[in-house]
Amino acid sequence: MRFIDEYRDPVAAREIARQLGVAATRQWTLMEVCGGQTHAIVRFGIDELLPPSIRLLHGPGCPVCVTPLELIDRALAIAAQTGVIFASFGDMLRVPGSTGDLLGARAAGADVRIVLSPLDAVAIARANPQTHVVFFGVGFETTAPATALALAQADQEGLENFSMLVSHVLVPPALETILASPDNQVQGFLAAGHVCTVMGTSEYEPIARKHRVPIVVTGFEPLDILQGVLMAVTQLEEGRAEVENQYARAVRPDGNTHARRLIEEVFEVVPRKWRGIGTIPASGFGLRGRFRRFDAEERFGVSAIETKEPEECISGLVLQGIKRPNECPAFGTRCTPERPLGATMVSSEGACAAYHRYRRPIAAEAR
Repeated sequence: MRFIDEYRDPVAAREIARQLGVAATRQWTLMEVCGGQTHAIVRFGIDELLPPSIRLLHGPGCPVCVTPLELIDRALAIAAQTGVIFASFGDMLRVPGSTGDLLGARAAGADVRIVLSPLDAVAIARANPQTHVVFFGVGFETTAPATALALAQADQEGLENFSMLVSHVLVPPALETILASPDNQVQGFLAAGHVCTVMGTSEYEPIARKHRVPIVVTGFEPLDILQGVLMAVTQLEEGRAEVENQYARAVRPDGNTHARRLIEEVFEVVPRKWRGIGTIPASGFGLRGRFRRFDAEERFGVSAIETKEPEECISGLVLQGIKRPNECPAFGTRCTPERPLGATMVSSEGACAAYHRYRRPIAAEAR
């Protein structure tokens, strides 16, 4: 079995696979929500270790991937302005907009800088009072506390030369959208452990009850994922639909209460557009109250920029689990990590990038 000897405990992995072979008496389809889990599944061949009766789909668990094209275009418009330092995590620099990417903007002379933390962007603003610094705030609930802390710091220091292009999105509304789709095939979810480390597990309970789907909060190592699959399949076989916590070593039911309070102080829940999916109500964070003065879209007048997604890219179908990356006609030919059509081929957590790096031809995917 491919890569099985690279598991931390290959004997335990084979035992869980054996248990799954006994437990699954019919076909079940699960979706992992996190892009980090997707990469682990593809890299280590976890899906190949599972019995044929269990199928894994890849969900919208990459915040870079779901950032809409028009927001990249707004970032490019801001970065191109004179007297602006545009700061971003490195994985956003090669995400294509309609006319280029931030890496290309930097090559053309824009002051685009890679930072490791939003607080680094605050420090740049502090050190350059005559220059306006914009940070690209991207991520799920996992990175929102650090973004909120940066905004709180800028507010406390009165750094009026600092602002933020906010693109934080929330996981539970995305699950609701997938389950409500007429094309939905998902019967259970592996939820992202790092998101729940911040937010806890209570937000998933209404979804599990309403849609009668098990949701298992799962870690990121191969054994975590295999155990999460076993827990979800066990629920399905027993007719249960509950929220269970496989990642108990890191996740508490109420999450990180200090981080949640900071998020609630700085952000409010707003509609967000998701790349390839469209606008999902109450699916993102926007700036609240006095923090709205740090809104880069309003400050630079770019909120009216709208962009149509390219028809050739099927990233929306990939992000919803309807298509696999190597079912795209452009996969590996007109779309590669060097010349991507969409963010799912660029991001370190993108499903298309994972398949391009690790996956066999599509014929080997057939069940």
